[in-house]
Amino acid sequence: MNDQPKNISSPPSVVGFVSLGCPKNLIDSERMLAALALKGYVITGDLDVADIAVVNTCAFIGPARNESDEVISDLVSRKREGGLRMVVVAGCYPQKFKDEILEKWPDIDAVIGLAAREQIGDIIERLVSRRSDQTLEVVPTSGLPMSDRERLRVTPQHMAYVRVSEGCNNCCAYCTIPSIRGQLVSKSFDEIIQESRELISDGARELIIIGQDTTAYGNDQPESRSIVDVLRTIDGMDGLRWLRLLYAHPRHVSDELISAYGDIERLLPYVDLPLQHISQGVMDRMGRHTTRKRIEQIIEGLRQVRPEIAIRTTFIVGFPGETEADFDELMDFVRQARFGRMGAFAYSPEPGTRAVGMPDQVPEVVTRQRLDALMTLQQQISQENHEQLVNKSMDVVIDQGGHGRRPAVGRIWSQAPDIDGVTYVTSKRPLKAGTMVRAVITQAGAYDLEARAENR
Repeated sequence: MNDQPKNISSPPSVVGFVSLGCPKNLIDSERMLAALALKGYVITGDLDVADIAVVNTCAFIGPARNESDEVISDLVSRKREGGLRMVVVAGCYPQKFKDEILEKWPDIDAVIGLAAREQIGDIIERLVSRRSDQTLEVVPTSGLPMSDRERLRVTPQHMAYVRVSEGCNNCCAYCTIPSIRGQLVSKSFDEIIQESRELISDGARELIIIGQDTTAYGNDQPESRSIVDVLRTIDGMDGLRWLRLLYAHPRHVSDELISAYGDIERLLPYVDLPLQHISQGVMDRMGRHTTRKRIEQIIEGLRQVRPEIAIRTTFIVGFPGETEADFDELMDFVRQARFGRMGAFAYSPEPGTRAVGMPDQVPEVVTRQRLDALMTLQQQISQENHEQLVNKSMDVVIDQGGHGRRPAVGRIWSQAPDIDGVTYVTSKRPLKAGTMVRAVITQAGAYDLEARAENR
């Protein structure tokens, strides 16, 4: 740590902000941006014109930390070359790896944890005015989820994320989330409802419900309301068009939630159901606290109440002890289940997790082969699923406007922002972001769709 005050000749006024990671991290970034704006800083995404750089990092798995490392290295290089006066590293990465960060980049000006997001303006102000001689400012995680209201949103105005809880109690053998974000703490029901109304008033027409484990919402609060209560209440709000649920851990998917997909009007027939594996032996070693039988019941139940439902899932291949038979079982399951969307990841040995010390670690070359095989299979399934949409007329929400030779970029109901593909819509008339258009699907790929706007 550098014990000398930073030598800044004049107070910087322009903050270049970089946000990495998941939508949960994005909400933290939006709160930090609001805090900076209230302090009078000008915010930009162009680091070439910035005096200060802030990066909100992700540290969930090794590749996420590598991405954070690359951004931090770039920012520190800019500072050393005189392009920046100050570099601040925030978020999940310093929450768990602050010492490693400071060892790599001792000339970082501030390294702050998750709960410091509200104080980021004050922290920078103290550094700028030389009232701080410390590089490190890590604020421990708070015992309660912080309010996510009054954000400076960077998502398109017509969509927004709503976080219902912080942390996770599942303690999967491969996962670092509890060590970074703590145990499950649910937001109050009233806070969620007030935030949702605020977002709709600000123009959001699609609300996306997120958390580390959304289906566990309320489990930490005696006699609390459930995620179904949250969905039903938001569904009744004027101005809402689409309601979407992500991160539904199968351990906590209730029969009540399954039934709710059949009668909550604006709840899209879409669910993110991270399964991670289907072999019972692998799931038990992962600590998933569920069974193949229950997973199959959930999928069957969802498809009974909403036959068109798009189920998105994720899998991890190469987990310690995963045999060829386990992987074959996973491949057969994916062939049968025909998921609407699927992501797959190579197992990443994370420091401090139980899985690191497990026997029978799978060789990296084998893991990569399995990952390629699984993703190739899903691409075929996704292509076939999409081809069934060709010549059908569907509603498309426009995220990025366009017209003529420049198609608009939008999404149908089965495409969540950023994690799924998009739908490119051609039109003779301009299509504006935030509008909903009726379009005919003209071409299908494994990830993206092409469409032609009707009556345009």
